[in-house]
Amino acid sequence: MQRGPSFHLPLGGVFMVVLFLVLAFLFAFVQVGVITIAFAKLGLTPNQGFLLLMGTLFGAAVNLPLFRTGRQVKVCKPDLSLMFRHQRGPWMRCEEGTLVDQTVAVNMGGCIIPCFLSAWLVSHMGVSLPLIIAVVVVSAVCYKLARPVQGVGIGIPILVPPLVTALAAITLAPPAQAPAVAYVSGSLGTLIGADVMHLLRPATMKELEAPMLSIGGAGTFDGIFITGILAVLLA
Repeated sequence: MQRGPSFHLPLGGVFMVVLFLVLAFLFAFVQVGVITIAFAKLGLTPNQGFLLLMGTLFGAAVNLPLFRTGRQVKVCKPDLSLMFRHQRGPWMRCEEGTLVDQTVAVNMGGCIIPCFLSAWLVSHMGVSLPLIIAVVVVSAVCYKLARPVQGVGIGIPILVPPLVTALAAITLAPPAQAPAVAYVSGSLGTLIGADVMHLLRPATMKELEAPMLSIGGAGTFDGIFITGILAVLLA
């Protein structure tokens, strides 16, 4: 079994460019108070919210390996030339003849940090029927929307989960708890429905040709991150 955390960027340099742009936008958002408002709804101070945000973004590059699946899969690398040929993403090219062990891991920014924050929120508001129903609804929607992506893992649309999460939180939860319910159900629901349930499904596992199957990372990180933030803002 592979030991110790690994740093895995499915899109390498592309990720760094996107990360820089995201940080630039986040800086602007913080200045106008958007992100501050989102985390204030969760009971966090602006400094706590910003540190959590940075930890989540940079933690996206850290994967903690759990176990190997016993399969050997092709190595896939980013190839932006495919984008300029007007091919649909993810712009990855898999190398013939090169096989590596497939590993299941958990992502620091997309799984561990959201789970800890969700546990903290639940410890304050308690487990309620609206929260359970919201998690189940978001999990079911994410399970239906998630698809295997060659060379990456599991991908999920970005905008649908946060809208479903916000609607569930507003409809089911008391107004005072709606933001917390939105974050918990959005984060955990996306993790459970998009990643965990598919990794437990043999048919999906056969289609996953990625060396690293990262729970909360790769194709689902953006969905989890945006769902958590946007759902809180909408709730």
